[in-house]
Amino acid sequence: MAISAANSFRTRDRLNVGAQAFDIHRLEFLEKQISDSMTRLPFSLRILLENLLRNEDGRFVRAEDIRALAEWKPGCTEKEIAFMPARVLLQDFTGVPAIVDLAAMREAVKKMGGNPKRINPLFPAELVIDHSVQVDNFGSVNAFGLNAALEFQRNAERYAFLRWGQTAFQNFKVVPPETGICHQVNWNIWREWFAECNRAIGWKRIPIRWWGRIRTPRW
Repeated sequence: MAISAANSFRTRDRLNVGAQAFDIHRLEFLEKQISDSMTRLPFSLRILLENLLRNEDGRFVRAEDIRALAEWKPGCTEKEIAFMPARVLLQDFTGVPAIVDLAAMREAVKKMGGNPKRINPLFPAELVIDHSVQVDNFGSVNAFGLNAALEFQRNAERYAFLRWGQTAFQNFKVVPPETGICHQVNWNIWREWFAECNRAIGWKRIPIRWWGRIRTPRW
């Protein structure tokens, strides 16, 4: 399966895992062509570099972007690059404005005579509602339930909007309130997969073996 339309630096290679084969991009292939100092790049920049190689398309990611990052040194000229993650994790403070923007874009497209359903997150986005609870009750076995009920009352309009967004947009999921903080949910629920990108069908989750059984909450 091809994961990039372009391969300017010939870094694409095949990785066989059991009965499956995956196309990957190897930084050591790039190092032989561009710079022998790539091993000194911070690991965070190497991750970005691999991301650029994997998503090179000549439009959003160009060969000169890859070269500029591969040859990066402290103090060099700044250059903006694209970053295309496998998924986006949001909490409600940042996620709600993002979904509002998408809804506004749909409304604008509709007024212009276009198809509003074409407006969706480009990459899988998952929003965890974890910043809305307040502690009004404590010191009793009923405290959690009472606080949760008050939270839903105070945020009814916002929660209704997010629930609508979960069904209206593709590539968008919402983890309901009272499930956990975003870091906990990210680890406990979404830890069991890595992403495979098939350009014909989009992103697909590949399960990996881990301990325990995990139940994804539904709203």
